Amino acid sequence: MSEAAWLSKRLESGKVLCQACAQSCKLDEGEYGICGVRKVENGELRLLVYGLAAAVNVDPVEKKPMFHFLPQSRAFSVGTVGCNFACKFCQNADISQYPQEHDHHLVGQELPPERIVALAEEHGCRAIAYTYNEPIVFFEYTYDTAKLAHERGLKNIYVTSGYETKKAIDLLAPYIDGMNIDIKAFSNAFYEEICGAKLKPVLEAVKYAHEKGIWIEITTLLIPGKNDSDKEIRDIARFIADLDTSIPWHLSAFHPTYKMTDVERTPVTTLRRAYKIAQEEGLMYVYVGNIDDEDHTSTYCPSCQERVIDRSGHIGQYVRNMLDVEGHCPHCGYQLEGVWN
Repeated sequence: MSEAAWLSKRLESGKVLCQACAQSCKLDEGEYGICGVRKVENGELRLLVYGLAAAVNVDPVEKKPMFHFLPQSRAFSVGTVGCNFACKFCQNADISQYPQEHDHHLVGQELPPERIVALAEEHGCRAIAYTYNEPIVFFEYTYDTAKLAHERGLKNIYVTSGYETKKAIDLLAPYIDGMNIDIKAFSNAFYEEICGAKLKPVLEAVKYAHEKGIWIEITTLLIPGKNDSDKEIRDIARFIADLDTSIPWHLSAFHPTYKMTDVERTPVTTLRRAYKIAQEEGLMYVYVGNIDDEDHTSTYCPSCQERVIDRSGHIGQYVRNMLDVEGHCPHCGYQLEGVWN
């Protein structure tokens, strides 16, 4: 399915500038963007996967991961093919890199915004998550769905690598309630060599989304020998703390996949070390991911240090939320930061 990719601009040169993400592709007639799903046809940028969902599931919101966002609720999760990054460790490469690796062939089921919202309601979901691949590459599809979802009282979550332009964030801000943004490393060389992107636009997007009042959680996949040094972990922690010490940081374990099958799994000791560094830098909410570790995936009140959300098992499998509907600690009354209702 194809619709106008209206977040774009015709240049004096005759090329069309895509304004959705920081790749800022300038395209001639017939050319595709880096994402593989935005193409100039008859002088107009088109989104080729509008209404074409390649992955659809009902997930625990904790799986996004969003730990301070409607805990114990379900999110209707949807993604398409295509991505503006080319991460060598991508866990969803079968859809994110599908157009690039299949001569721009597209796959998916027809699922217009109205149907997504209806299915979310039918399954008792409280939010819609745009996830699995990078949602900014199918911006217009997410925008129309999120706007309709808000009208029906549903919340919206962007699970993203953080390459949104300020213009895109401005348009999304009224409808996107939460974002989980990857900070994949604190090295531009890592981004260029392993992801096909740059670090600076990600940091700018994190700052800007936070300024717009969107609830932010950060995820970093710690890859042995690539981004797991004490210095790099501390640099990311300091960046987050300088922005807001209440932003949750998810430190996730890497497992060999896609083009990085020669790299070992992340040792538990690395995750624990990163957890400690993050706390040393003043972060209030730090979590480990991709391992079963109840002590380090549960939430503790920053005021009295009592455990207030228990999490165990697989992500979102066992969650016990002891906060009230406004996020107050049952022990001391402190209101934890997050989206609780």
